[in-house]
Amino acid sequence: MLSYQEAWTWLLERARPLNTQQNVSLSQACGRVLAQPVRAGMDVPPHDNSAMDGYAVRCAEAQGALPVSQRVPAGSAPLALQPGTVARIFTGAPIPSGADAVIMQEQAETAEDGLVRFSAAPQPGQNIRRRGEDIASGQVILEAGKTLTPADLGLAASIGLASLPVLPQLRVAVFFTGDELVEPGQPLGEGQIYNSNRYWLVPALHKLGCEVIDLGHVGDALEPTRQLLRDAAAVADVIVTCGGVSVGEEDHVKAAVEAEGELTLWKVAIKPGKPLAYGKIADADFIGLPGNPVSGYVTLQTLVKPFLQKRMGLDAPSPQAQRLPAAFSWSKPDGKRSEFLRVRKVAGQLQLYPQQGSGVLMSCAWADGLVWLQPGQQVKPGDELAYLELT
Repeated sequence: MLSYQEAWTWLLERARPLNTQQNVSLSQACGRVLAQPVRAGMDVPPHDNSAMDGYAVRCAEAQGALPVSQRVPAGSAPLALQPGTVARIFTGAPIPSGADAVIMQEQAETAEDGLVRFSAAPQPGQNIRRRGEDIASGQVILEAGKTLTPADLGLAASIGLASLPVLPQLRVAVFFTGDELVEPGQPLGEGQIYNSNRYWLVPALHKLGCEVIDLGHVGDALEPTRQLLRDAAAVADVIVTCGGVSVGEEDHVKAAVEAEGELTLWKVAIKPGKPLAYGKIADADFIGLPGNPVSGYVTLQTLVKPFLQKRMGLDAPSPQAQRLPAAFSWSKPDGKRSEFLRVRKVAGQLQLYPQQGSGVLMSCAWADGLVWLQPGQQVKPGDELAYLELT
């Protein structure tokens, strides 16, 4: 068995980043990975403008009572400010040539004769947003490899871009194995369980930005499993299955992968999650997650997620952890495998979910992170532990 660190490195060495790109509209780009850096072709704002409603003035003349020579709403083209006058101006409007400050309307008083008096003397540059203050022409505003957020899309729109170059979405085909599985909403028969793995794995892949092809469920039979692997390899970059990768007589995924392609990784020294499989079916990568819900969930978070991120063209984060004190004891560690305990951070300390079995999915819903223990590592309250946040 490979250790956790060895398996992490081994998988990432085999992750082939996507090397094509496509242009998509801003409305479709959220969550996609930027393929090229974006450089601004203009200043933002494109002109000096007012930061608030008020009056554009020459500071040297802003004394006594002054007439209003023009009105400047946002989106207009103002005239030069006439000497000895002020301009009524509104937020976002261009500053008239000759004006060097804006006095807010709360500091202005209009007399019956239309003249304006001010209660405070202005300073040069007051309440003016300068051209290029946010973005300078030629500046790189978004770096390649970034997962685009709503703020990024607003930034791109602010320099006039209608679309962005992005990496194609990684196509991930998934299916689930086991005669015992029943879909939620259907009645359970004798010895059956609900297919919970489908309902955490598919959204987890969506959250990563993958295009998910859900091929459903296959029973414990070799030939149907082989057919589904062929179907998946024809449409996907990566195939992910849950269940059937152990060595039982009814576990057919391992044999099906070896019949249709190759299997090059089978066991990893982690708990939960030892029977993790990696291989190839035609040109598609194959990942076989264990069928126990917690084992599959933890394995996805600790090993499969960084592999998929690198396949998508992202920089996969290394398994670095925060160091936080334990508020629990762990006296019976596994002597041969790294353990990932489900924990929650409370007041700067790590609390342990009381049941750590590989079938206790409640522990994953409750936890906000994993404690990463080395083989044989015991825990006493106060010990500083490696904490991996679940995202």
